[in-house]
Amino acid sequence: MIPFFFFAVVAVLIGLYFTRANQETTKDKVQFFKKGKEAGFNIRDLEQLKQLASDCKLKVSASVFTSHKLFVLIIRNMINAVRVSGEINDPSAQDFLSKLFDHCKKLEIQANDNKSRITTSRQIVEGQALKVLVPNIGVYQSELVKNFGNYLTISRPVNSKLAASMQWTSLRISIYFWREDDAGYVFDTEVIDEVFSKGISALKVEHNDSLFRTQKRKSLRIKFKKMAFLYMVDEISNPHTLERSAGLRCMLDDISDTGCAFKVNGQAVVGLRLKVQFSLNRIPVCMPGTVRAVEYNREANNSLVRMESDTLPIGVRNLILCEVFDLQPEEDEEELPFRVNEDENNTTAPQGDNNVPDKYQEVTNA
Repeated sequence: MIPFFFFAVVAVLIGLYFTRANQETTKDKVQFFKKGKEAGFNIRDLEQLKQLASDCKLKVSASVFTSHKLFVLIIRNMINAVRVSGEINDPSAQDFLSKLFDHCKKLEIQANDNKSRITTSRQIVEGQALKVLVPNIGVYQSELVKNFGNYLTISRPVNSKLAASMQWTSLRISIYFWREDDAGYVFDTEVIDEVFSKGISALKVEHNDSLFRTQKRKSLRIKFKKMAFLYMVDEISNPHTLERSAGLRCMLDDISDTGCAFKVNGQAVVGLRLKVQFSLNRIPVCMPGTVRAVEYNREANNSLVRMESDTLPIGVRNLILCEVFDLQPEEDEEELPFRVNEDENNTTAPQGDNNVPDKYQEVTNA
């Protein structure tokens, strides 16, 4: 009798355990689909995501949509799977991959925003480039020389198109700056005095503990040192067309799916329509866009150019984001020739029509 009672109790406990486990699993899946819908995925996407999570031996739960680390793992698994199956260039696979990258970007940007934002001018680092707005007069270029506890010292603002002889003491000004890998900030302040600091003419300005954060990042940039070719955009032809002839050489400085920065000899001009051509994973990439900012080094006679790209084809964008999230194959090359040859053209990501006359134009002013 006792053994029978013992086994009966064990059987009931096992049944309760599996019932509770099934209930928890069902609850996790419900939360997974709910969170996934809130993140913008449809049912078909979520079924694929659930399978990918299972393949990675991850628990299918809402936490998948809040962990950047887990999401990168899922994307890596998906990329490896379509590479092995030969479906890497399939439009549906590229569309799904693009959705995964969008969510992954959102997670990382949110995490970085929480870590990197600043709230007071006391946190600005020395050497930060500044733009100084003087009401009813104009915008000047400056730089933070020294950040003291009671005030800031900035280099005397300059603007080659405005008068240099100007009385700054007691002026109310606005200072704008772009913080690397963060966002833009602006604050109002007053000039305390005109001084010399570190051997240069400078201004002492008051601190402000209420910075206004603007122009938040919409993309993730990574440092990317690589030679590339630069071309003027021919508005008559498809700007995404790969060029077959050598252009003006430049050195890429950083890259994202919304643009890039590069160094080029001479003084570049804001507003130019350009395109940069380089290779990723042995695939030539063409990125057309518009120059938004230029930092000219007069001594070296070169420019650091920041270009905002046009909307890129999904295949090209995904290829760039593979680089941003460090998902390129380990056997990627260190360097490739800068001329796009026929062999390379056979393995390109979708770019557009290649029938463009060979031509080259300079993109910088002397």
